[in-house]
Amino acid sequence: MSPAGVPEANALALSLEDLAAVREAVECGSGEPLASEHLRPLFEGQVHGHDQALPLVGRAQDVDEELGPYLSGGNEPDRCPGGRSRHLAEPADSAHVTESLLVVLKRSAGVCLKPRGVQSASTKPVVVHELSCAGHARRSMSMHKLPCRHFAPLVLLLIGSTAARAESRAADVIVYGATPGGFSAAIAAAREGASVILLEPTAHVGGLSTGGLSHCDSNQMVRATLMGLFHEWHTRIVKDYADRGRPPPYNPAIKDQARWTFEPHVALRVTNAMLDEAGVQVLTDHDLQSVTKDGSRIVSLVTKRGAFTARVYVDGSYEGDLMAAAGVDWTIGREAREDYGESLAGRRYPKPAMDIDGFDDAGRPLPLVTAQDRGDDAAGDANLMAYSFRLCLTTDPRNRVPMTLPTHYDPARFEIVRRYLEAGGDPNQIGLDLYGLPGRKVDGNNSIGRQFSIGLVGGGTDWHAAAEAEREKIWEAHKQYTLEFIHFLTHDPAVPEPIREKYAALGLCRDEFAGSAHFPPALYVRESRRLRGLYVISQKDIMHEPQKDDPIAISSFPIDSHDCRRVAVEGGGVVDEGTIFPVRKGRGQGYAYHVPYRAVLPQPAQCDNLLVPVALSCTHVGMSSLRIEGAWMVIGQGAGVAAALAAKENVAVHDVNYPRLRDRLLAQGAVLDLPVAGE
Repeated sequence: MSPAGVPEANALALSLEDLAAVREAVECGSGEPLASEHLRPLFEGQVHGHDQALPLVGRAQDVDEELGPYLSGGNEPDRCPGGRSRHLAEPADSAHVTESLLVVLKRSAGVCLKPRGVQSASTKPVVVHELSCAGHARRSMSMHKLPCRHFAPLVLLLIGSTAARAESRAADVIVYGATPGGFSAAIAAAREGASVILLEPTAHVGGLSTGGLSHCDSNQMVRATLMGLFHEWHTRIVKDYADRGRPPPYNPAIKDQARWTFEPHVALRVTNAMLDEAGVQVLTDHDLQSVTKDGSRIVSLVTKRGAFTARVYVDGSYEGDLMAAAGVDWTIGREAREDYGESLAGRRYPKPAMDIDGFDDAGRPLPLVTAQDRGDDAAGDANLMAYSFRLCLTTDPRNRVPMTLPTHYDPARFEIVRRYLEAGGDPNQIGLDLYGLPGRKVDGNNSIGRQFSIGLVGGGTDWHAAAEAEREKIWEAHKQYTLEFIHFLTHDPAVPEPIREKYAALGLCRDEFAGSAHFPPALYVRESRRLRGLYVISQKDIMHEPQKDDPIAISSFPIDSHDCRRVAVEGGGVVDEGTIFPVRKGRGQGYAYHVPYRAVLPQPAQCDNLLVPVALSCTHVGMSSLRIEGAWMVIGQGAGVAAALAAKENVAVHDVNYPRLRDRLLAQGAVLDLPVAGE
């Protein structure tokens, strides 16, 4: 066995001619875009007479997400009869295609990537074959004529085995959840010298930052405080465009309130590259099953694919799944106003009530109504702000894929919207928020200000407690609602024709999310469980007492909550409840405040080797500000550095020396001093 645990086996060389054979075979046939079903023969050994299968079980999405943007974006005529060639956009793209191909191979079953000339240090030498560039030295735009210089330093070891991919089961630090907070924690810990495994329960890496949220909300934050990995990530996104000769979509060096926008596949490529360069082992489709503890220490966690051990664990999930399994205190829902003295807590009704009947002829609440009682305005409850998707859409006919039709569309589901319009409601109060992106695309978001949008109010209430299969059903329910809502917008005669035409012009993007039929793979979980840790961030910490003695990050997004309920009252109309319209300090920005280290720490008697940077310790009002990807990235970086220090020094996370932690965070580029008033 090699040091990495990869079994010795016959190696299989794949030359560029092999890639050419696959490309030409599919392009001279149907002319359809290259997708996983076309590329899979490459991994199954069905090219150039190779008969040794390389299974790609569960990895089709990696192929599509990594290579889809390059192999399905072009549309120039080809010499192949009856087909259209899928070319790279330009020669400079070749380096990125190479990088993406290597990511796919590295993450596939039985694949190992090694530097040129390096062999296993243990038993017999491993047979290696370089990707051949013979006869393809000239620069060209088609994939099978990529410049040799991009392949020369690389050696691929392709193990012809049906066994599962060999993987490390122990590390200094294990991060569960490849969200922005999770992958930032993993990268930060690895850069401090820790060995790191990043476990993701789904097939998607990057959470919303690579899953459709492509309009960076940092335009409402104090960007000068968002440095470290956040700044590097954005700098590399812009460099990705510049390296391909594309106009930079923004300038991350200018810390103003301009919109920063990018395409999802670019964000995914940058994220994977940073994880790979840091040496983080990324394992997807590892849904958490259980946790084993010895007293207050986590000894191991078990996913559906096996057990993993570490000195320190980081819960990077949106849902706080690892902390819940570890038995630490957590909460969910909304606090009462008196619990933490928060004026923004409890039930909230900032939107005008709709003067319509919310009940059918039998007295039952209409579909999309979630409650029939306003209740005590000052009380708390278990409700959460609406979940939704961030859709990547386009009107570009060269890249537009028709919107997927919903299954079993029922127009009666939108009777409440129809009644609102028929009663003279503003048609602009139904629809999506659309933000322009590079590549003639838009980011479609649930609209916080509209009465009806793509957020499924009440749909995420049980998400946190659901097992994997049940979460898949909830995910599908959100997708179904999204597709039905768009179908209603584009087809129902109650919707004014200009609005129908506006949304009908939009389609999904052919070069995004090919592994999920171009629909975003990540559900926008705006909030879920929240840790009850050593410190609870509440409204006063954001607006009145921002300074803390142990900061690991600075957050500054406005306090901002989407709808939590839709209430129909007998004889009293219908009203959306739970909205907190953005609470800002001024100049379009939220309040800048410290995120203390204590807010990511459980009670020490409950667990002393766990950090929680995403589902961190705060109130619902606090999460309404903290729940943004930019904030989670810098908080995750803080938790990752702390995890590496705790592992290196073999101490409880509560005993990490804060001055040492601060020094290491500053060395990684973090900003920990609050901006001076007026900056």
